[in-house]
Amino acid sequence: MKVSVLPEEYNVVLFDSTNHAIRAEKVAKKEGLKVKLIPVPRHLSSDCGTALRFLIEDNPAITQVFEQKKVPYSNILPLKK
Repeated sequence: MKVSVLPEEYNVVLFDSTNHAIRAEKVAKKEGLKVKLIPVPRHLSSDCGTALRFLIEDNPAITQVFEQKKVPYSNILPLKK
């Protein structure tokens, strides 16, 4: 029996600085969230060159953790494949 796997969908968090992106990664990983620092796709922003990618279903957890830990970020956007 063939099992079809749906492609994973991601969101990205944009930041004003690379320092904020690195801090956000550390905070999210400490909370057990699967995240990865990636270069910001140019169609999303020309600001800070680093974004944080995460699974779309983790959006509520990411925003909650960033609010609790006072992690500054600019925006959260969907990442199209």
